[in-house]
Amino acid sequence: MNTRSHYDVVIIGAGMSGLAAGIRLAHFGKKVCIFERHNAVGGLNSFYSIAGRKFDVGLHAMTNFVRPGVKGTPLGKLLRQLRIDRDEFALCEQKQSRIAFGPRGETSLRFTNDFVVFEGEVAAMFPAQADGFRKLVAAVRTFDDVSLEAAPISAREVVRRHISDLLLEDMLFCPLMYYGSATEHDMEFGQFVIMFKALFLEGFARPFEGVRVVLRVLLEKYRAAGGERRMKCGVQKIIAHAGRASAVLLDSGEEITADHVISSIGAPETERLVAASSSELPPAPRTLSFVETISILDRQPAELGWGSDTIIFFNDSSRFDYVRPTAQVDPRSGVICIPNNFDYGVGRVLPEGIFRVTCLANYDRWAILPEADYQADKLRWFTGVLRSARRFLPPLASDDALAAATLTTDMFTPRTITKFTGHFGGAIYGAAVKHRQGRTDLGNLYLCGTDQGFLGIVGAMLSGISMANYHILQKG
Repeated sequence: MNTRSHYDVVIIGAGMSGLAAGIRLAHFGKKVCIFERHNAVGGLNSFYSIAGRKFDVGLHAMTNFVRPGVKGTPLGKLLRQLRIDRDEFALCEQKQSRIAFGPRGETSLRFTNDFVVFEGEVAAMFPAQADGFRKLVAAVRTFDDVSLEAAPISAREVVRRHISDLLLEDMLFCPLMYYGSATEHDMEFGQFVIMFKALFLEGFARPFEGVRVVLRVLLEKYRAAGGERRMKCGVQKIIAHAGRASAVLLDSGEEITADHVISSIGAPETERLVAASSSELPPAPRTLSFVETISILDRQPAELGWGSDTIIFFNDSSRFDYVRPTAQVDPRSGVICIPNNFDYGVGRVLPEGIFRVTCLANYDRWAILPEADYQADKLRWFTGVLRSARRFLPPLASDDALAAATLTTDMFTPRTITKFTGHFGGAIYGAAVKHRQGRTDLGNLYLCGTDQGFLGIVGAMLSGISMANYHILQKG
C-alpha cells in the first residue's frame, strides 16, 4: 500500500494523458502519483467486461499512424518520449475507410493510410475543387499545430478560402469533428489541422487486442519508471493557498501535498475541484456527447458482405449538422466502426464480429430519465441507430440477417459517460474552449488531455508529455 503523503507531482486521472505525463515525469526521477476514482485506467479510452466478454470504449482506431522510418510525426515523438518500441503497440493498419453522404451514401470519398488515395478521390468526385483542395492541404502541412501560442481562427473561414463546394466542405469536416471537435458547427483551425493530419495525412491503426494493449504498455512503462498510482481513490478537492495548489483532498479524507498538480479530468471539472469549498460552484458547460451501440456477432462481418470498410463517417442530410440534438439522439449522421476490418495479417481474425455505431446525443434528455424509462429508451434508440447506419453499408441477404448473427449487444449513453468518467454533460471532447498552455488560475496546477487541446489517443498522450515537459521538466 502507498503511504507517502507528499509528492513532487500529483496527477488527477489515469486516462491516456495522465499516464503519459506520469511516465515522462517518473523517467526524470520525479516522485509522482496518479489518483483515479475508478477501478480501471484509460478514462474515455478503456474497456469493460460483461459475462467474461471485453468491450472496448472510446478506441475506434489509433490515429496518426505512420509506417516505420517516417520521421517527424506525432507517433514517433510519442514513442521516443515514452521510450516505447513501436512493436509493443503492435499496430495493424486499416483496410480502407469512407465518408458517405446522401440518403444512402450516394456520394462517397474513400481514404486509406496512403494520402494519394484520398487526394485522387476528391479530384475524381469534385474535379472543380481539386486545385483548391491541394492548396488547402499545403496550408495544413505548413501550419504549426503544436504551437502553444497560436491565436484561434475559424476553420470554416480558412477552408472556404480554398474550397467553394459546400458538400465537399461538409465531407471534410465530418470525420474531423466526430473524432475530435468539442465545438458545434465549426472548429478552431489548429484543431482542424491536428485532425486532418491525424486522419488523412497519416492514418488509422489498431492493436489486434484493442485498447487493452495500449493501456498495458503504458502501465508497464509507468511501473518500471517508479511511478505510483492509487485506484478507486478519487480527488474531491484541490486545496489552494496563496495562488497555488498546496494539496489535494481525497475521497477518503486523506490530504496529499505536492509541489505540482496536473489534472487530466477536464478544465471545468478541475475548476469545480478548486471551488469545492465554495457555496457558488461554477456551472457545468454545454457540451457535445454521443451514444454508441455495440453488437457482437457470431461471424466475421465480411460474411455479411461488410468486409471492405474499417470506418464509415455518414450523413444523410443536405448539410452536415454537427450540433447537440434537441432529441435524445440524432441518427442522421454518425460513425460506423468494424474492428474486424483492420489488416491483422494472413489468417489472423478477431474471434467474434464487432459492429459499432456512434451518433450525437443530448445529455440532458438522458440524465433526467427514471431508470425504467432510461432502459426502454436505450432499447428504442439502439434499434433506430442501427437502422440508420445500415443504409450506408451493403444490403444484407435478409432483413433479419444481422439479428440472426448477433450474440449480444450493449449501448452506452451520455449518462454512462458521466457515471464512469465524471465528465460534465457526458462530454467526450471536453469544453469548447481549450487551454493550449495548460495553465489555470493556480500557478502550479496544470491541465493535460482533451481540454489542453491535443486530440485523439496519440494527441492525449502527447498532451501529457508536453505539459510535463513544459511546466515541470524544462523549468527544473
